Amino acid sequence: MKITKQAVIQSLKTISLPGEGGNIVDQGVVSNIMIFGDQIDIDLQLQNPSLQARKKLEVTILKTLHEQVYEKAKIKLNTKVLSPPKPEESIKGRPIAGIENVIAVSSGKGGVGKSTITANLAVTLSQMGCKVGILDADIYGPSIPTMFDMEGARPLSVQIDGKSKMEPIENYGVKVLSIGFFTKPDQAVVWRGPMAAKALNQMIFDAAWGNLDFLLIDLPPGTGDIHLSIVQSLPLNGAVVVSTPQNIALADAKKGIAMFQQESINVPVLGIIENMSYFTPAELPDNKYYIFGKKGAEYLAKDKEVPFLGALPLIQSIREAADVGRPAVLQDEGNLAAHFNEITKKLVSQILHRNQNLPPTKAVEITNLVGCEAVKS
Repeated sequence: MKITKQAVIQSLKTISLPGEGGNIVDQGVVSNIMIFGDQIDIDLQLQNPSLQARKKLEVTILKTLHEQVYEKAKIKLNTKVLSPPKPEESIKGRPIAGIENVIAVSSGKGGVGKSTITANLAVTLSQMGCKVGILDADIYGPSIPTMFDMEGARPLSVQIDGKSKMEPIENYGVKVLSIGFFTKPDQAVVWRGPMAAKALNQMIFDAAWGNLDFLLIDLPPGTGDIHLSIVQSLPLNGAVVVSTPQNIALADAKKGIAMFQQESINVPVLGIIENMSYFTPAELPDNKYYIFGKKGAEYLAKDKEVPFLGALPLIQSIREAADVGRPAVLQDEGNLAAHFNEITKKLVSQILHRNQNLPPTKAVEITNLVGCEAVKS
């Protein structure tokens, strides 16, 4: 007897998977049929990985073909169990309602002015018409309260939808939360990683941030527990890396960039800011002295193919302003505000480019900035 492929197909169309409509041919379970004389080779693709389901189907196919096609047919079944499609990896954490963009400000090395730049970027964004907040995530060395003249302040508790929340403290148009609000100035925070991460999550999710265009996160130096906690807790839109031009700082900045670019983290680096780029004495306004090296961070940005947002000079008033709790851009000495304005506009441009051209970080939908004049300038 000559076995035809059409006869085999018609026979297989009488078989359906348990609990499912249709037949195994139309459902795509039968992927290939080959006939060699009285031998029938059939390739099957199954979604159900259970051995019981597979064996039951194979027995049914053998019985049906022997009854309807040829009782002495030699039948070979090659069954492949398809792995179920992996669900889209969910965000390692959850977004905060009302916050449009979350930006981490990082530095590989301490002492490069990361917190000072965070404070001045936040105030500059606020002056541009944005609603801005800062989360001081430097658990072991919080300095944002000092820079915003908030030392000794304590957040109040407010009721939001029947839940008690911390209300960030606001100054200069910027909302701030910091572990420094809950410790004494001379008290060392001696916590292991899990305890620090728990405190951080409380400041993130148990706070009444309201509607913000930007939440800047002032990260501690290095690449450690706090950094992992942040990327696991929040869908970051991107990160900014701060460095001085010297090789030692740049070596650590490279590690910071590499951390954000790891496949498991995959946070876009929006740009590098070079701090303490050069020094210009008041008596020699046309001279620039590159005390820590020349254009080191700019060269690093080119090497790593990330944007260079700009360079800030070494100016005494920046340090003095931070010490007295009034960010330097509010004083506008030596065209300092112009420097920060230019860097902030470049940063906002990178954020818009990132939001329009890259998929959301993990599963979070990114919306355009609303109510922020910075994007219109």
